[in-house]
Amino acid sequence: MEEMDVTQLAEELPFDGDDAQLRAVLEAIVYITDEPLSAQQMAAALSQPIDKIKRLLDELVAEYARPEHGLSIREVAGGYKMATKAEHHEAVRAFVKKLTPPLKLSLAALETLAVIAYKQPVTAPEIMEIRGVQGASVLKTLLDRKLISESGRKNVVGKPILYKTTKDFLVQFGLKDLSELPTLKEFEELGRLEIAEPEPEAPAPAVQKPAAEPEPETREDA
Repeated sequence: MEEMDVTQLAEELPFDGDDAQLRAVLEAIVYITDEPLSAQQMAAALSQPIDKIKRLLDELVAEYARPEHGLSIREVAGGYKMATKAEHHEAVRAFVKKLTPPLKLSLAALETLAVIAYKQPVTAPEIMEIRGVQGASVLKTLLDRKLISESGRKNVVGKPILYKTTKDFLVQFGLKDLSELPTLKEFEELGRLEIAEPEPEAPAPAVQKPAAEPEPETREDA
């Protein structure tokens, strides 16, 4: 949700300066916004001092950290986001799977995403060299899901496109920034949990079969 929408929400939820009411407004904003909003964005939209907003956000974080809450408020990708707590992920995952087919990443996509996350910015040929397979369709999947984006071109022959992870990647994986990247082992664990239908890799070149030898003609003696 953009900053203008935050202002509109503040107008719909007026407050008279009372900390409890302002904290309730912040809670509503964190809940309703799709993308993490920073304390600075909220302070500007609500015309409140940044120190006050940060203090109230810290109180909300502490409140939702209590065990009776199934949700948490934490800092993710430079902003604040409400999400289910890690200890409830298995129960929530099982519940969601019963409702609709889950949107999953294949093992090939996770491997490619891991390479980009650790080596970024990185080109498609460099990814192919590390993984040992073609992966154009996997890159398209990650681009379509906004987990990676183009990051200019590398100044080498051919000027191949560079790829990097996005803010959506941080949000999807619950990371505050790239310093919290999971280990390769944890990526493998994610692969075992989220494996779906394999992404189609580039097909091997077709082998031209030799033309069949014509059968020799036979004729009966007159």
